[in-house]
Amino acid sequence: MEDTKLTIRVSRKVLEEAKRYARENNTTVTRLVSQYLEQVSIQGDPLAKAPIVRRLSGILSPDITIEDYKKHLEEKYGSEA
Repeated sequence: MEDTKLTIRVSRKVLEEAKRYARENNTTVTRLVSQYLEQVSIQGDPLAKAPIVRRLSGILSPDITIEDYKKHLEEKYGSEA
């Protein structure tokens, strides 16, 4: 497979952190980006194939709201002071 050049724009902070991470892990930013893109294209939606997600999908009524969940947590663990 032939390599090709890619130009991307990221903030200076993101680039510096990526360079630091690459250095600490004995790799390059190019390799990090390449491996990430390979994983994204292979996996698609990583949660869609997770067994726990498949088992839990549809377990709650569609009528349950975020407020219902918050109320449940308050009843279970108590409210924050």
